[in-house]
Amino acid sequence: MLDGQKRKIEYVRISLTDRCNLRCQYCMPAAGIEKLRHEDILTFDEVVRVARALASLGVRKIRLTGGEPLVRRGIVGLVRELKAIDGIEQVVLTTNGVQLAALAQPLREAGLDGINLSLDTLDPAVFHRLTRIGSLDDALAGLQAAREAGIRRIKINCVPLAGVNEPDICRLADFAQRDPIQVRYIELMPIGCARTAGLRGIPTAKVRQMLEEHFRLGPMLPVQAQAGAVNGPAVCYRLPGFAGEIGFIDALEHKFCASCNRVRLTAEGFLKLCLNAKDGLDLRELLRGGISDENLRLALRQSIWHKPVEHHFKEAHDASRDRRAMYQVGG
Repeated sequence: MLDGQKRKIEYVRISLTDRCNLRCQYCMPAAGIEKLRHEDILTFDEVVRVARALASLGVRKIRLTGGEPLVRRGIVGLVRELKAIDGIEQVVLTTNGVQLAALAQPLREAGLDGINLSLDTLDPAVFHRLTRIGSLDDALAGLQAAREAGIRRIKINCVPLAGVNEPDICRLADFAQRDPIQVRYIELMPIGCARTAGLRGIPTAKVRQMLEEHFRLGPMLPVQAQAGAVNGPAVCYRLPGFAGEIGFIDALEHKFCASCNRVRLTAEGFLKLCLNAKDGLDLRELLRGGISDENLRLALRQSIWHKPVEHHFKEAHDASRDRRAMYQVGG
């Protein structure tokens, strides 16, 4: 399936909930959130129906997000259903890892292909301060459980923050030095709470310099994307002697809109065509209004055709921007 810019859309990120068991400073306000009502979020049957329609149009990869997707009851069964859809090659999820220790093995048995673990620090005090209520031990236990369960694709997502987790940037890369894990450094997005929490991101060029100077193994070597795979936005490198990879995602410094291959489905069933844009398609209304499968596919195709050319993060007053926080639009 192509959009109006001839980009091949084969990846959907599906938010299962706006709820989370942490309160990370750049994602949620300290006081918590006004939660969506249960009846306002898509049922798993509705999620599967949308996924099946997207798969019939060429989508091959599904990422489950939130909020925190593991707080949604029944997620193991959902993974099993999504993996059974004809055309879906990968089902992966992004998690803070707090509940992963108990769920890693059942998720793997259901067919889960990969985990992205959000982990900004290895300092227990900094972890608790950033997440407000979280325990680093719980997140690390989740990571270990995923490895023991045999989940093949494990990635660690770190948001480098000036004056907050700078000492951890190189410490986290140790995971990629020892094991076939991809450690990715994600530029702080100017979305929702990130605008008001007083946090400042560290430029990707500086992060790369810090890593090369710390390990003293020579320059990073580019890793070629796997041919035929549904790849995300990370640009990946390997340091000499590393078992894993280092990735960078910097949507502001280096726009990758021209190669964007994904759309997003929010927990309440809104198809977002770009993380930064508010326009899209209310699928919940269509699903609950009795739309046929054929017309659902047609509506999806027509909406995706109008996917924006690019994001406008740096244009603070652009009327097309989505002003909601990350937990509301799907992380």
